[in-house]
Amino acid sequence: MAQANLSPEATKTPPIEGHPHLPDWKWYDYFTFNIDHKVIGIQYLVLAFIFYLIAGLMAVAMRTELATPDSDFMDPSLYNALLTNHGTIMIFLWIVPAAIGGFGNYLVPLMIGARDMAFPKLNALAFWLNPPAGALLLGSFLFGGAQAGWTSYPPLSVITANTAQSMWILAVVLVGTSSIMGSVNFLVTIWKMRVPSMKWDQLPLFCWAMVATSFLALFSTPVLAAGLILLLFDINFGTGFFQPDAGGNVVVYQHLFWFYSHPAVYLMILPIFGIMSEVIPVHARKPIFGYKAIAYSSLTISIVGLFVWVHHMFTSGTPPWMRIFFTISTLIVAVPTGIKIFSWVATLWGGKIRFTSAMLFAVGLLSMFVFGGLSGVTLGTAPFDIHVHDTYYVVGHFHYVLFGGSVFGIYAGIYHWFPKMTGRMLNETLGRLHFVLTFIGTNLTFAPMHELGMQGMPRRVAMYDPQFVGLNQLATIGAFTLGISVLPMLINVIWSWSRGPKAGGNPWNALTLEWTTPSPPPVENWTILPAVTHGPYEYGVGIQPPQPDQPALDEA
Repeated sequence: MAQANLSPEATKTPPIEGHPHLPDWKWYDYFTFNIDHKVIGIQYLVLAFIFYLIAGLMAVAMRTELATPDSDFMDPSLYNALLTNHGTIMIFLWIVPAAIGGFGNYLVPLMIGARDMAFPKLNALAFWLNPPAGALLLGSFLFGGAQAGWTSYPPLSVITANTAQSMWILAVVLVGTSSIMGSVNFLVTIWKMRVPSMKWDQLPLFCWAMVATSFLALFSTPVLAAGLILLLFDINFGTGFFQPDAGGNVVVYQHLFWFYSHPAVYLMILPIFGIMSEVIPVHARKPIFGYKAIAYSSLTISIVGLFVWVHHMFTSGTPPWMRIFFTISTLIVAVPTGIKIFSWVATLWGGKIRFTSAMLFAVGLLSMFVFGGLSGVTLGTAPFDIHVHDTYYVVGHFHYVLFGGSVFGIYAGIYHWFPKMTGRMLNETLGRLHFVLTFIGTNLTFAPMHELGMQGMPRRVAMYDPQFVGLNQLATIGAFTLGISVLPMLINVIWSWSRGPKAGGNPWNALTLEWTTPSPPPVENWTILPAVTHGPYEYGVGIQPPQPDQPALDEA
């Protein structure tokens, strides 16, 4: 696909109405209602990382409590509140906004040769719904904290801490609204604003992943919003949609919740798959294997992913025919996912691999996600799922998928595009230390949980049988290792952003369009839009990577 040198086909377009014509953004612009997609992307990433640190501290506090069988570190109600908000913040205010809002906003216009998103003001509004959502979640602790877990199943969510639970619902509805706005914007942008010379089969795979993600969000998110609003009515206005004693049905809530919340896994992982498809060929110096297979498998996952939600409800009285149907549909979704894994491994095979920090996290993700995917196949099978339902086996599985998958992918993306975003290189030694600590901490924390679940330890408890103490202490040591692993990255980002060596326009010699503009890109990205003259992943075939002119960076 792409690009590099501007050709006679390059396109001149007028400036975007409403964009201030400044030579560069200043630090205080990142605290304003800015409509530039790059500023919004960085706003998403920084805010999401702050919430990641907060939710991570909650996890360390919970694992400290679980180091001993008795509840001797915190009150059980506080444990419940931390459990609820840890899961909610990690999903709705860390992984989703970082992967979709952060990387999506920053990269999509640059990758398709556009100057901004299709609706810049709507884009900014979508971001600014996130801070009040976070404030509502954290503020709920003043009212006892939501106690019902991130699923908030009634009747528990109706009878505990009503004010805090209402704040939790409003927060999730806000971030859901933000997600819908962002999805509309991504689809229109990719559909209408590609440079004329870019065909659909020349679209970068990250953009294909964003198309699939946006379709999935538009279909599933309104269902969750509807269920939560009905639950809000039950809590505050005495309606009986989900209350059995008022004629309601709690299982209906579970259907509405999981119709969104299982596809939410794909909302989190599909953009990460896109990041993987960009990072691996660049650092392996080899064309991506199976471009069309990867692109179409993203769309397949977004469609099949809408038909697997009931495997979370095998113990909720579902009839046998439903168990059979959803077991099969869950196993089918593993096929397009397997196609991606196979394509990435085939791309690595025989490549001239550079083990940069970005590549280490990408390869680490492969091993983690394969392990989490295999345990997911076991949970998608009704007989096994019934045996381990609501045990720590489930906790171990989804943390391998979401932490080992999504978080490793976000880290890979940060190390890969940090030079483009800031004009500075990250320190590779600190990056490798960050990877080693994260890899060890992840396996030490979440691998023992599978055995705990097989032995029958229930999840969502502050106290447990003393027979489980050894594996729990191992997991607690892993959690502290994960907490410490963030420090090298924080030091690296803060120091490198101000003092790191200059990156140049294209430090990785990549071929996609974002590398044809200086680092960091100027306002409106290009004076003259580039033209697509070759494919985006044609490494090793003699194509010279673009080397855009670099403006002088102010020395801090």
